[in-house]
Amino acid sequence: MSNNSSRYSSTLYISTSMYKTLFLFLTLLFSCNLLISQNFTARIIDKNTNAPIPFAAIQLDKNTGVISNEEGVFTLHLENNTKVNLTISCLGYASKTLSTQDIAKNNFIINLDEAINQLDEVYLSSTIPNADAIIANANLNLKVNYLTNLIKHNIFYRESAYVDFKSLDFEIEKASHVKKSQLTNANNSLDSLTNVIMNNRLVEFTDFMGDLHVRDKDSAKLTVDKATKLIDASKDFSIESIQKKSQNIILEYLDKTKSYKIKSGLFKIEDSLSLKQVEQEFKNRDSINKYPISYLKDSSQGLLKDSQFYDESFLSKILNRDLYKYTFENVTYYNNELVYIITFKPRKSKAKFTGKLYISDETYAVLKADYAYAQGRRGSKFNLKLLIGVKYVENLKKGTIIFKKNDKNIYQPYYINEESGSYFYVNRPIKFIENSGHKYKVSFNFIIEGNMRNKKEVLLTKNQDINADSFNTTKEEDEIPYELLKKYDATIWENNEVLEPLEEMKQFSSSE
Repeated sequence: MSNNSSRYSSTLYISTSMYKTLFLFLTLLFSCNLLISQNFTARIIDKNTNAPIPFAAIQLDKNTGVISNEEGVFTLHLENNTKVNLTISCLGYASKTLSTQDIAKNNFIINLDEAINQLDEVYLSSTIPNADAIIANANLNLKVNYLTNLIKHNIFYRESAYVDFKSLDFEIEKASHVKKSQLTNANNSLDSLTNVIMNNRLVEFTDFMGDLHVRDKDSAKLTVDKATKLIDASKDFSIESIQKKSQNIILEYLDKTKSYKIKSGLFKIEDSLSLKQVEQEFKNRDSINKYPISYLKDSSQGLLKDSQFYDESFLSKILNRDLYKYTFENVTYYNNELVYIITFKPRKSKAKFTGKLYISDETYAVLKADYAYAQGRRGSKFNLKLLIGVKYVENLKKGTIIFKKNDKNIYQPYYINEESGSYFYVNRPIKFIENSGHKYKVSFNFIIEGNMRNKKEVLLTKNQDINADSFNTTKEEDEIPYELLKKYDATIWENNEVLEPLEEMKQFSSSE
């Protein structure tokens, strides 16, 4: 009995041990498999401050890489690799090469050391580099360092739009041939719409991937491979959308058998609008999901233009010594290359920006530009409150432009972002005129005031030279379909070099 018990105990011990070994093996295998076949996400931080490091370049190989977002986060899709080395480089920091396994062991955190300031060692004399001379050399080398015409850029574009409202007022002022009870109900519905809008804000994200074919600064064509839109449709509070929602409420309380002409001041908005037509448009809304290609091209090409050097271009103005004052601030390093840090600020009233330029000591190429409105400076504005009830002031503009040297030693834009913001006020009187012999009228005021903010980013993953024939034969569509999302879906962009979304976008979800 005791022998049997002993044999049983021994068997149990071996089985348990084997089970633990097997469990450990499967766990390691599963972990390795995750590393091999799934997205690899990590965060880059400053070793001393633990602050996230934005816009660091993460290179997987010669042709594949991504950039960290403003939170220092990046994602790579890895396939069939048990161990991959990543090279991380960023202006002002020492470059570092690490394996994915080492990064995983450090909880997917990458620490970068600041580049050691060796200014005293580089310049043994007491002479500090002259900022104006550096800018002059940068201008002299523009044609050597940059090529902008007849190039095809592979791009990933993201736009984030926000609207916050300060005040809203919708009220029917006059209504002929409408019962008082209907008028009260209509105004109550408009009040409810106002409360919903004031307690929420518009947030919208647009992503697309494609090729921007550039002939010259004035001519480009866009071909799109894939596009998405992330928005809560129930909270679509663009000015146009709010006007339509308020108009639809009024249509609910008018004669549903009639159509109406809609006017705003002297301008006609609709010739013949009916509730039936509105309901049909709503039914078809989900099948319309298309972007005008002109909008996507203007947005992405506009960012690209900001990174180019030609007469009166944005960066050419920044390098104009008649418009700006320059100060040598320091030196830093990028991939063991000495880089000058030059600050700039307005010299004349028509110069609007302040910021920093990072210029190579070897080639005098601008490697990076940071800019923002200088104190007291603003963008476009107009105030026609009294004349047509509209006021607009652009009060925010800032951005970053980063260049990357290709195999031909030509610098091409790698990452561009620009954030803009503005105040708006719209006071729009609306009239519904019944299309009948009676021409019954309903008048109401549409007053809206708030702030808009818009952030655009483009990652230019690859570029190649093209010829005029190739450009001419490229077909550009009038509009392209997009996938409407209720929450961010990373799988849509797998196996592609894209911008890692901020946490705000990852957490966003639609209530519809």
